[in-house]
Amino acid sequence: MNGTRRVTANLPVELLEQATRASGKGITETLVAGLALVKRSAAVRKAKALRGRIRLDVDLEVSRERSRR
Repeated sequence: MNGTRRVTANLPVELLEQATRASGKGITETLVAGLALVKRSAAVRKAKALRGRIRLDVDLEVSRERSRR
């Protein structure tokens, strides 16, 4: 991270409690994990939008660094 930023937010109590229970972490850690998921989902959407537009020629055996027997 490039630093931190203190924010004030009005969050639904029940949702916050459920999220912290599900993550097993504190409020800050839970919110950071949730924001990371939002960021990741945006990247997935962008990648899906490219589906069929990029031609890749990849040798899977080489990319997996497996020796051929």
